[in-house]
Amino acid sequence: MKAIGFYASLPIEDASSLVDVDIPAPELRPHDLLVRVRAVSVNPVDVKVRARTTPSEGTAHILGYDAVGTVEAVGPQVTLFRPGDEVFYAGSIDRPGTNSELHAVDERIVSRKPATLSDAEAAALPLTAITAWELLFDRLRVPYGTKTQDGAILIVNGAGGVGSILTQLARRLTGLTVIATASRPETIAWCKSMGAHHVIDHRQPLDAGLKAIGIPQVEYVASLTATDQHLPAIANALAPQGALALIDDPKTLDIVPFKRKSLSVHWELMFTRPLFATPDLIRQHQLLNEISALVDAGLLRTTLREQLGAITAANLRKAHALVESGRSIGKAVLVGF
Repeated sequence: MKAIGFYASLPIEDASSLVDVDIPAPELRPHDLLVRVRAVSVNPVDVKVRARTTPSEGTAHILGYDAVGTVEAVGPQVTLFRPGDEVFYAGSIDRPGTNSELHAVDERIVSRKPATLSDAEAAALPLTAITAWELLFDRLRVPYGTKTQDGAILIVNGAGGVGSILTQLARRLTGLTVIATASRPETIAWCKSMGAHHVIDHRQPLDAGLKAIGIPQVEYVASLTATDQHLPAIANALAPQGALALIDDPKTLDIVPFKRKSLSVHWELMFTRPLFATPDLIRQHQLLNEISALVDAGLLRTTLREQLGAITAANLRKAHALVESGRSIGKAVLVGF
């Protein structure tokens, strides 16, 4: 089958950084679905893994996490899906990726594709939606669907993939005031279109930006990038007994200044459940089903921003370069082999 992978960690400008390959179709585990992939998206984790991974000699490492496709076959213990079902999901970081014509994935992290979205629109959502949902409801423990609670959440990098869907979830499913950060006219406009009540400039101190809009303290901070750079301002901005959740990879994180306010810190990695086969693994299937239903009800929208053509090495290199630029908005998607 066709796939796109890499044999060595190279700069994305190098034509060999991602190449078209031909590999055997995957073998199924008991809970696996065999999915014929129709669309994929690119996330920062694709770029990070490509930069940090040294494949075995002569073996292509296949990237890709988000996917939309059709179930072609099922493992012997599958109960949730059958051949012909249209699905979307984010895969697992410890298995071959979705940049392939056929992909094997555990049914317990898969959901039905939203019926109202195209393949490209749906492929933009799974990984970032799982990350945002787990961050908001599992890590920060914001009450789901409670529109009466007071307080505010600051979302650092509101125009990115996770920030775009997190803004929608917080605005639609909680009573929190949603404050996003952005620095360019186009990203500010995007954050507002996603539902942010306010947008402040993350090139300036975040605590000063909050004071300028009359909200000097927030109960929650979702730090999606540059956490170490913003940490002093976050400590100032969080209300006593507030909570920080982060997803990036700071080299160090000194949270000793958080003690006086009894602030809590939460890590979110949406791959944790599949990596460790946690007892609640099926929760990702369930929450993606909820995302799908909310999309079809018109409460959530796709975060697709750019469609970069077919699923080829050349187009994936363009998508990786866009993510690496730090100037991407929403999600970039590729459709069809």
